[in-house]
Amino acid sequence: MINVTKSYLPPLSEYVSYLEGIWERGWLTNNGPLVQELEAKLSDELDGAQVQFTSNGTIALQIAIKALGLTGEIITTPFSYVATTTAILWENCEPVFVDIENRTFCIDADKIEAAITPRTSAILATHVYGYPCDVHKIEQIAQRHSLKVIYDGAHAFGVNYHGKPLLTYGDISTCSFHATKLFHTSEGGAIIVRDKELADKIWLYKSFGHRGDEYFTLGVNGKNSEFHAAMGLCNLPRVASFIAARRELAKLYMQELADMPLQYPTMPEGLEYNYAYFPIVLPSEEVMHRVKDALVSNDINTRRYFYPSLNKLPYHSGAICPVSEDIASRVLSLPFYQDIDRLDVKYICEIIKNVVV
Repeated sequence: MINVTKSYLPPLSEYVSYLEGIWERGWLTNNGPLVQELEAKLSDELDGAQVQFTSNGTIALQIAIKALGLTGEIITTPFSYVATTTAILWENCEPVFVDIENRTFCIDADKIEAAITPRTSAILATHVYGYPCDVHKIEQIAQRHSLKVIYDGAHAFGVNYHGKPLLTYGDISTCSFHATKLFHTSEGGAIIVRDKELADKIWLYKSFGHRGDEYFTLGVNGKNSEFHAAMGLCNLPRVASFIAARRELAKLYMQELADMPLQYPTMPEGLEYNYAYFPIVLPSEEVMHRVKDALVSNDINTRRYFYPSLNKLPYHSGAICPVSEDIASRVLSLPFYQDIDRLDVKYICEIIKNVVV
């Protein structure tokens, strides 16, 4: 079976060396030294931003919404993983969907202002597949209307945009370090902020609201363990090589699928991309299903990242978003990870070419 993704595992001896330290200290969780070391190294990667390591990317979104004191309506994208929307609902806010644009598949910044009402408190947008939202236009809109901005950067680790890490834009950015991600800690996530006071509040929110025996605020258990931090410390130095390998694989896919009637996200100027995914948009939903079925019959797993369009979720009614609904119906993410065999890539492309005629 060729899977749509494959988690990188470092040499076992390297991971075990961290485990030996955990055994010696007997410090397994609750802001241990490896968590602190990983946060410091991630901060260095992100131009000195404050980084809070969390148990996953979903709790990072929930804590971000809570820390900013958001209420009422939050403008968001319909084209993302479901956690983007459910985090808003979970925090008793109302997601207001704004359709996406047809190049990066990110929220269409030109349509945001029309959706703002007196109840709007924030914009929560996703850097889809690691491609950047129009961060400059969104910042201007937020300033005009006194709104907060959260970026769901689940796919954006290792991306730079106009000379700075993409995860440093907005009031808060969140990230996922799930095992399927380019950089992973098995399970995990992060909250990235510039403001030290906000970072301290987030630390309390992820730690039950107290330090030792002093209680300051409400909180949840959003912490992560030394074992997960150890995996991150093993993987972090390899991120640049992962990106370089994925860049070459993306070139191979594009070369093999040249002249096919496929649509891809467009890279804007100023982007240093991380090659997190390799999505293709087929000519129709019917063709997408035929391609998916043909690949499955050859033991090749793909995923409909992202389907359905979130305005169509059965437990929440949203606005009509024709661009998102259209892309969601035709998109398919192909197997993509740094050590996939190049012959397998060619095999996958041959199957696609045999179906899409």
